[in-house]
Amino acid sequence: MKAKLRDFSCEHICCERRDEAVVLVTINRESEVNALNRAALSELARVFTALQSDAETRVVILTGVGEDVFSVDAENSEMSAFAPEQAGEFARAWQSLTALIENLGKPVIAAINGSAYGAGCELALACVLRIAVAGAKFGYPEISLWGPTAFGVSRLSRLIGKSRALEMILTGETIGAEEAKRIGLINRVARDQEELMTLCDELAMKINRNAPLAVKYALEAINHSTESSLDSGLRLESALFGLCFATEDAREGARAFLEKRAPVFRGK
Repeated sequence: MKAKLRDFSCEHICCERRDEAVVLVTINRESEVNALNRAALSELARVFTALQSDAETRVVILTGVGEDVFSVDAENSEMSAFAPEQAGEFARAWQSLTALIENLGKPVIAAINGSAYGAGCELALACVLRIAVAGAKFGYPEISLWGPTAFGVSRLSRLIGKSRALEMILTGETIGAEEAKRIGLINRVARDQEELMTLCDELAMKINRNAPLAVKYALEAINHSTESSLDSGLRLESALFGLCFATEDAREGARAFLEKRAPVFRGK
């Protein structure tokens, strides 16, 4: 039997339903500036695995507790004691988590409530959309600590280009929210914490109006296109387009359009 979201009692990660279709996932390590250790990483993986199979959930919002920090990387005190094999194992677990979030089949919106550094920045990059509060900062300090990041920096270069990614990685310098928006690292900037959640809720509501399977297939097509040739991407698009027409939601959408009413999608 598949685990449900309510089955989990987590120490470092909190979950709550914003409404019947939207779940808010919060990194709850304020005293550790939301740094992610192995326990928190494991909890995030368990929660997102449950969300992936939860039919009620259509959109996930991911944020950090507090008003200053989204996540400041992996936990340095834990990582500094790693043997090489432990460091490699942790990096692979982290890459597995970000791949799970990126390919969840449901949009994950990062509500970046404060600074996002290193692994925290990569966690945000694995999300489909990124909204940041005006005071948020982004950067990769690993180069001055133990070496280049191993948590998925490939996403950074795909989003902002090789040159800008290299500058951020090699210098370790941070950028602000407005610069992050200008170069395509994030989608929008919110004035304050209240507007941040309002914008995320509005985006979630707009997404929820659409057929869940159509949203899932759109995510799959776009994710595939970033890692394949144009021809391969177009072939997948046409195949997924055909699959949509085998769904009840496609017929409902067509009927609703002709009847000039709002469609009622059921994810079937």
